[in-house]
Amino acid sequence: QVQLVESGGGLVQPGGSLRLSCAASGRIFAINVMAWYRQAPGKQRELVASILSGGFTNYADSAKGRFTISRDNAKNTVYLQMNSLKPEDTAVYYCNAHLKTVGMRWGDYWGQGTQVTVSS
Repeated sequence: QVQLVESGGGLVQPGGSLRLSCAASGRIFAINVMAWYRQAPGKQRELVASILSGGFTNYADSAKGRFTISRDNAKNTVYLQMNSLKPEDTAVYYCNAHLKTVGMRWGDYWGQGTQVTVSS
């Protein structure tokens, strides 16, 4: 009933940039928090950045100053602009949304993930 579809991952050289997008669709009434997480091989999934519907943002220390999260509430879409990428940013990036469905039930929803590889 609710889908989150990510796009924009790929291979980039150290110091390069990528922009991830995630569009939520389906029987959505309202979205509170949208966020990006990542999971590197052998590591736990970690929060990269989050943004509330009003625009308040939060970043992991590793993302501060390099990544920017934004959202378009009219399109139910969240973006992650990643600059000055490092090899340690290599991971599968997942979109997350905490939302209320048309049936008035709150829940957490995840995208399928998009691979980001930073390598020369």
